Amino acid sequence: MSIITPANIKQYHNDGATCVRNVFSQQWLDVIARGVERNLQSPSQYASENAVGEGSGRFFDDYVNWQRIPEYENVIRQSPAAKIAAELMQSTSAQFFHDHLLVKEPNTTKETPWHQDAPYYFVEGKQTISMWIPLEPVGKNKNTLRFIAGSHLWKDMVRPVSWADDSDFYDRTNQNTNINSAMKWAPIPDPDGRDQETMKVLEWSLQPGDVVFFHFRTCHGARGNSTRLRRRALSLRWVGDDARYIERPGTTSPPFPGHGMIQGEKLREDWFPVLYNSNGSRSVHRSNSSSSSSSRSSSSKSSSRL
Repeated sequence: MSIITPANIKQYHNDGATCVRNVFSQQWLDVIARGVERNLQSPSQYASENAVGEGSGRFFDDYVNWQRIPEYENVIRQSPAAKIAAELMQSTSAQFFHDHLLVKEPNTTKETPWHQDAPYYFVEGKQTISMWIPLEPVGKNKNTLRFIAGSHLWKDMVRPVSWADDSDFYDRTNQNTNINSAMKWAPIPDPDGRDQETMKVLEWSLQPGDVVFFHFRTCHGARGNSTRLRRRALSLRWVGDDARYIERPGTTSPPFPGHGMIQGEKLREDWFPVLYNSNGSRSVHRSNSSSSSSSRSSSSKSSSRL
């Protein structure tokens, strides 16, 4: 029996986000925690310290590590994550895009700014989903993730910016001026201020094992972490049947250098494995090739959102 209810599916498609309780058992949480510790001890070249002022805590993030951190790969391949992602997307398949670790230490004042993930990515489609998995309790009106209901349906995507200085993200990369000139970005919203009368914010208090799911186009952010506990969260990002490669105005985040895809193609399965399919088939490619792993990660850090 699925833990996903019709109400979850309806809320996901109407609001762009939903909360599901008790998705991961303690066994899986322990596996994730070991992977997070391995990740913190051995960050990748994409790891970032997010412009936290002196004495104001620590906000660390890192991504695209599942090929080198076995605990992450175990969760991605063996847990119920892929099937649940497909159910919520209403897709016959779930193809893994990437992992993203975010850690806010106690008394970290740095907020995660309001943004959509889609403008930073080179994939587009109605069937996309992220699952945000906290390892500590997170509280509503405190340190949980926040979403603007229905923002995945906005006509224009929110202007992507550097999290460090609010500069235009694509002005900092190898810009494709033809694409950039054709893009129409929406301004960064302010649902706690000027937009509070027209925008509804969703947020949930969560216990370890609970998960929030959201669309790549759903606008979201988070407060700092004013609690006495660190806030570790692993995000797993998936795409479904209709997802296709799309060119952006510059180098995306993550960049995946050398991918070789062209506009309108499905993501290549040897880099982005299909881990659930309703007909029972899955990608056979595995990540234990050092040459494959290095080719995907070799790039400067200019693609970071910082």
